[in-house]
Amino acid sequence: MAKRDFYEVLGVAKNASEDDLKKAYRKLAMKHHPDRNPDNKQAEEKFKEAKEAYEILSDPKKREAYDRFGHAGVDPNAAGPGGGGQGFGGFADVFGDIFGDIFGGQAGGRGGGRSNVYRGADLRYSMEISLEQAAGGHATEIRVPSWESCEVCHGSGAKPGTKPKACHTCGGQGSVRVQQGFFSIQQTCPTCHGSGKVIPDPCTACDGVGRTKKTKTLEVKIPAGIDEGMRIRSSGNGEPGLNGGPPGDLYVEIRIKEHPVFQRDGDDLHCEIPISMITAALGGKVEVPTLQGRAEIDLPEGTQSGKTFRLRGKGIKGLRSSYPGDLYAHVVVETPVRLTDKQKKLLRDLEASLEDPKHSPQTKGWMDRVKDFFQ
Repeated sequence: MAKRDFYEVLGVAKNASEDDLKKAYRKLAMKHHPDRNPDNKQAEEKFKEAKEAYEILSDPKKREAYDRFGHAGVDPNAAGPGGGGQGFGGFADVFGDIFGDIFGGQAGGRGGGRSNVYRGADLRYSMEISLEQAAGGHATEIRVPSWESCEVCHGSGAKPGTKPKACHTCGGQGSVRVQQGFFSIQQTCPTCHGSGKVIPDPCTACDGVGRTKKTKTLEVKIPAGIDEGMRIRSSGNGEPGLNGGPPGDLYVEIRIKEHPVFQRDGDDLHCEIPISMITAALGGKVEVPTLQGRAEIDLPEGTQSGKTFRLRGKGIKGLRSSYPGDLYAHVVVETPVRLTDKQKKLLRDLEASLEDPKHSPQTKGWMDRVKDFFQ
């Protein structure tokens, strides 16, 4: 039968103090003591169980072993933290890869260890460009941090005249073995952090790192059609790797400035075209700005505010597009302001001449809908 959890046996939490353990044990011992329960096998078993739990948890070393490894850590018949688990070498080999992945190392009983070489972290750089640069492409230069070999210690990290020494904790291997029940788990050395070396006298120029931080200039080519939030990758220009690992990458994240005329929607562009009431009523040619230059559209008579005109191929050709998008020009009819008395009279005369519903079809339709609403 499997043993119950010792904390559960005593009815205490895992962070219980020594006084809490002692009080819980005394309570259970008085309740289940054989002298109080003669010929009661169940009470005798509970008394023994509580006694064993208290003996383990009241000893700091045994409690630590139990917290880490469970019953296997305090069972004299099993391989403890100091034991070898030699009788289970084959068993560890079978599950070595599984537990190696979980605990960051390899299981015991196998030659060699996992490499302590790590790739450097990636860097991110935010770049703001104009809509014109995003549409047509752009080349620019940026300054980013770089890490170069220290000129004083030549990358060793040790003070000139001294050398790094093999780590005394791992013997220069960069990893240590920790016994966990039946398994011997290989982990990164806590002293040298996987390098296998320690530096008694670090270089004062680089603080023992072996590298100094500087800045360098990189040329960035922005492809035509790039959009907001897209990233450009520059391989190998991130932070340096650890223990000889490869460097990370630099990612340039694109931000597009707000344009005074155009709004971008994917590959399409939108803009507003303000026109006068006279032009809207009589029609005519209106100039429309595009990224490629000026264009013209013919407004028909009676153009209403909000009317949209589509100019094919006057948008942006995206990175993954075969054809450029379109430009949508939205007409906005402007209302005259700061009128003179003469101008106001002319407008009133014009309004009086336009009372016939045929001149204002939208107004007539709107009034009909209002009447139907209130009926």
